[in-house]
Amino acid sequence: MDAQGRGRADNVDPADQWVLNPDTGEYELQLTPSAPQSAVPGPRRAASRRAGGTASGQRPAAPGRQQTREAAPSETVPVPRRRRAAPPEEPPGRRGRRPEKKSKTKKVLMWTGGTMALALVGVGTAGYLVLKQLEGNVTTTDVGGAAKNGFSKDEAFNILIIGTDKRTGKGNEGYGDKGSVGHADTNVLLHVSKDRTNATALSIPRDLIVDVPDCPTKQPDGSTKVVPGTADARFNTSLGQDGRDAGCTMRTVKEITGVQPDHFMMADFNAVKTLTTAVGGVDVCLKHAVKDKDSHLDLPAGESTVEGEEALAFVRTRHAWGNAGDLDRIKVQQQFLSSLMRKMASGDTLTDPTKLYKLANAATRALTVDKGIGKGTTLMEVAQELQKVPPKNITFLTVPVRDNPADGVVHKTVIVDPVTAPPVFDAIANDVSFTAVKKKKKAEKSAEAARLKGTQSEASEVRVRVFNGGAAGGAAQETVSWLQTSVGVLKSENAANAPESIAKTTLEYAPDQAPQARKLAALMGLSGAALKPGESFTNSQGMPTMTLTLGKDFKGAGVPLTPPTKAPEVDGKSTADKVECAS
Repeated sequence: MDAQGRGRADNVDPADQWVLNPDTGEYELQLTPSAPQSAVPGPRRAASRRAGGTASGQRPAAPGRQQTREAAPSETVPVPRRRRAAPPEEPPGRRGRRPEKKSKTKKVLMWTGGTMALALVGVGTAGYLVLKQLEGNVTTTDVGGAAKNGFSKDEAFNILIIGTDKRTGKGNEGYGDKGSVGHADTNVLLHVSKDRTNATALSIPRDLIVDVPDCPTKQPDGSTKVVPGTADARFNTSLGQDGRDAGCTMRTVKEITGVQPDHFMMADFNAVKTLTTAVGGVDVCLKHAVKDKDSHLDLPAGESTVEGEEALAFVRTRHAWGNAGDLDRIKVQQQFLSSLMRKMASGDTLTDPTKLYKLANAATRALTVDKGIGKGTTLMEVAQELQKVPPKNITFLTVPVRDNPADGVVHKTVIVDPVTAPPVFDAIANDVSFTAVKKKKKAEKSAEAARLKGTQSEASEVRVRVFNGGAAGGAAQETVSWLQTSVGVLKSENAANAPESIAKTTLEYAPDQAPQARKLAALMGLSGAALKPGESFTNSQGMPTMTLTLGKDFKGAGVPLTPPTKAPEVDGKSTADKVECAS
């Protein structure tokens, strides 16, 4: 049932029925009439019952926000007792309340959808009650193996946030493409670090030219249909086109970046309108006045507060910013999201139970997620992990791109920049922060340091055979040639293809070959994780030889495989704590 249809009395919004439990110090949603709290009588309001009145025509008292009230009529059905909040003038910490410290943790990081599509709910204990109450609002989609079955609180995680251009919902007939099946209009890959000190929100342009891979999709009858891939297609066609679901978009992101999204969250135009209205508007800043005939946005230079239709117009406006392209609009959307996050985390929102309820209601109605995070308890776990990340360490980036040379004179699409994009993808894949953060101290040295520590052999003493276990064709011979001509490992040989493919490159060696292994790892830039103590192979000359197997992660002879320790500098990056003006 719609939340507004439950417990309604004399225009009392259910959001007003949140009360503070003095025993726990937390807000609780109470939608049933209560027994008296005190001998002191208080005002009573008439209330309507969902099933009509009582047999005598009288109606039970409705829950409200008064501290005390008289008992309901005797013919009222008995209900559980509930505790009331202290009066507004009551100082914090009185009457058994816990200190305010706990309520401060109820952070709301509500990143909202539609075309700017960032709808993540991060609330504290009060949010848990809301999510359980409104769990039925969330729509789930089975994307099969594209998403994980569950959520782990102990690992870094990646959530793909998608905003569609589908014209669903009242008042959205004039937005997006008429008749659109719902393409991936705005897309953000959110990476949250394992230690929760930082997060990266990577925007992916809708007009990025990509190869959309073959995609298995679940059908209504339970069967699986494989949608054929498309070469040189716009990224936004990875959703909706030919029946593609969000799992297809997730697979396309993996194809582009090498980063595997664990889950997805999707929203439409209504998310922007409902969420910004729920928080009482979002503050935006403009370097110049805007009067856009296409989006109907009309704002003066300087600071303004937008909500509802005006907020949607702000994030959809393209021609008013920069070069009137999608890349400039993405930057403005990132600024908007940062402002929205600051509003959600403000004391004005966190301490207002009415806003908390409205936010949770609006957010859950706006979301479609994969089954792995579709339960209220799982969403709460995601929220708890998100709220650990400080806004100053949440970085907004856009995939580095170049104009598509195939467009000719008029540039309509872009391609991934082959030089500047890979380091960005590698940093995200290896959980490297784009902001300066203090890493947690480790009690022991890393396995890599331990394995690479010690005496190294000379290059001329290293014996190794090289297998291709999933790298590009010819990689084994290329590596042998590089070892012999560039770094002096003359006792190396091509062993052709490995018996099976592997994801990560490995170097297997016998215990007495450890110095050789350390030397080869140093020369090739192999991480400690690549070193695999085991057995040696006896070559045709009867000499013990190490085995190097090039995995799918191998990037080429002479290219280090050691994970990056520092993120690259990226043009246009910003953080969630900074106020910026759209231009």
